[in-house]
Amino acid sequence: MFCHYTARAGRQMISSAKQVVMLTQARTLASPPTPLSSHPTNVRLVPEPNRSFVTMTTNNDDPHEVDAIFQRKHSLRSKLRKDLKNMDPIRRSEEDNAIQSIVLEAPWFKASKSLCAYISCAALREVDTSRIVSQVLSKPTQEQKKLYVPRVEDRNSNMRMLKISSVDDLIINSMNILEPSLVDCDGKQREDVMEASNPVDLFILPGLAFDRSGRRLGRSGGYYDLFLKKYQELAKQRKWKQPLLVALSYSLQIVDEGAIAVTSNDISVDALVSPAGFIPMSPAALDRG
Repeated sequence: MFCHYTARAGRQMISSAKQVVMLTQARTLASPPTPLSSHPTNVRLVPEPNRSFVTMTTNNDDPHEVDAIFQRKHSLRSKLRKDLKNMDPIRRSEEDNAIQSIVLEAPWFKASKSLCAYISCAALREVDTSRIVSQVLSKPTQEQKKLYVPRVEDRNSNMRMLKISSVDDLIINSMNILEPSLVDCDGKQREDVMEASNPVDLFILPGLAFDRSGRRLGRSGGYYDLFLKKYQELAKQRKWKQPLLVALSYSLQIVDEGAIAVTSNDISVDALVSPAGFIPMSPAALDRG
């Protein structure tokens, strides 16, 4: 999520809601999807029968165990960053288009009335979300899904999700990161998803690595894990249905079972969308898939 944008690219994105160049990527939101040459986009993969849907826990009182887990995370992050850096740009574009096409056609996306989604970062080589964001924001106001996007509050893993209705609602912060402004064009405070009167149906999440049990490796900031834990607790208190947690993943980001070391603070995802299709990992994902 953390990405340094050039001021020129940021201005280009904000200046036009009709032709938005999201996150310094050299294509418009209206670009048609490019089909993958070797990965079908309509394959629905089902997890193996005996996979656990529960996040692995660890004894957080044992500093040696915790330190070993963080060392394993560090090593895997280093490998994935290198792999993503070396990913062929044409292949990346094909996979971006395939993943977004799957999301946009998915029944769980079409049925959602309110969602949280990340604004993809080209420099971090995150899966592109520009077409997804564009489709949500291009609908007439009365038909538009509610869309909340991240705003980092501090360096202590605190993050908010604020509602936007246009790409013009995004500004460049002091670190050249595109985020929602605190107030809208009328000077009113933006709606915070934690204060919304209705639940969110769907979270579209980034990450560095994933396995087929739903384990997710983030970028070490802990922002999403902390936020998701807070939102899940809020949904529980209000007796809302828990949102579906769907991560977007390039093919090379899906790793072998057991490769991702996790603690009790790490939140698992319900499903992945890769170029090969929708990969459900929890009962909730199987029900909605």
